[in-house]
Amino acid sequence: MNLSMISASVTMGQLQRKMDTLSHNMANSNTTGFKRREATFSDLLFQQVNNNTDTRYETGRLTPNGIRVGAGAKIAQTALRMEQGAIQNTDRRLDFAITQPNHFFEVQSVENGQAVNRLTREGAFYLNEDPDNPGQLTIVNANGEYLLDGGGNRFTLPMNFSDIQLSPTGELRVTLNDNVTTEELGQVQLIHVLKPHLLEAVGDTHFTIPNLENLGLMDADMFEQVPGDEGRLMQNALEQSNVNIAQEMNELLQTQRHYQFNARALSMADEMNGLINGIRR
Repeated sequence: MNLSMISASVTMGQLQRKMDTLSHNMANSNTTGFKRREATFSDLLFQQVNNNTDTRYETGRLTPNGIRVGAGAKIAQTALRMEQGAIQNTDRRLDFAITQPNHFFEVQSVENGQAVNRLTREGAFYLNEDPDNPGQLTIVNANGEYLLDGGGNRFTLPMNFSDIQLSPTGELRVTLNDNVTTEELGQVQLIHVLKPHLLEAVGDTHFTIPNLENLGLMDADMFEQVPGDEGRLMQNALEQSNVNIAQEMNELLQTQRHYQFNARALSMADEMNGLINGIRR
């Protein structure tokens, strides 16, 4: 296999990975709270080929001597882009939208008897019976994970309420069936992630914080807890995906064109090898 075939085949494999990323973004263009990913490329190793040994022919040359032959390109990183998505009003009392970038809800599930906390910006919540408090309700997402308050605890709601409100300071309260009595439930906890590019995706728009000790970081370097006040939260609304279909489609078409160019280069190199092998003395 010659150098041109190596360069083309390696680059085609990496371009396929970028197309997979773009396709994933487009497939989630209507997923609430979804954050797109962006692939960036870097050059692989190259070698200097000094194919002209007669320096007489280099007089007046402005470019460096020889030819740099590369081994293709690779994806340097697939970065999580945290641009704010559009806010859509839903008129549903348990729909909460985060209006600040890099802020997340903290939700908790129980797996194999262990509590597992995750971060998400998907704000569609529901009511479910609290397994630890019979006769009481709690707030969960579509996966049954509990929304946590400022103390890291799940919310507890009475059965006999008629309305639920999210105050401008992030406090949740309910109005009972008499339409007079109100009860404070606590404050919605938000996590401000300082280094979102380190988050690990676990599916369903959920993320986990990596092992910071292995990265040489402390908790304060990665995140901080903030209350859902100062307009960071909106009730009766959801944050939409930050995927721009027109932009993603344009990127996909360009990537496909680059893939075709490299496929053609691979085909031409194969044809030249065939011609060489077919030459007879």
